[in-house]
Amino acid sequence: QVQLVESGGGLVQAGGSLRLSCAASGSIFRPNVMGWYRQAPGKQRELVAAITSRGSTNYADSVKGQFTISRDNAKNTVYLQMNSLKPEDTAVYYCNLRIGARYEYDYWGQGTQVTVSS
Repeated sequence: QVQLVESGGGLVQAGGSLRLSCAASGSIFRPNVMGWYRQAPGKQRELVAAITSRGSTNYADSVKGQFTISRDNAKNTVYLQMNSLKPEDTAVYYCNLRIGARYEYDYWGQGTQVTVSS
């Protein structure tokens, strides 16, 4: 069984930074992709950024140049460095892990709240 534990959310003023972490445990094999999604009140969950076990990254257009995703494969941990935060970045951020050749095994973290005050 795979578990994802997120940390690093909180309240920050606009222009500030936060770093989210997500540690995965359990039966994790490659290939896999780890990512961050977010869901703001009244909106659908959306992809923020993802990184494969080989290191390829993908970002939502809205966060390019502002957020950076990275991972430590030895620790099965993914990070999201968020800079120049804006009030519209306020959301619950969810860690996601997909495993398998077709990423058929799909796991989610419990979510961490990020609130950016103006």
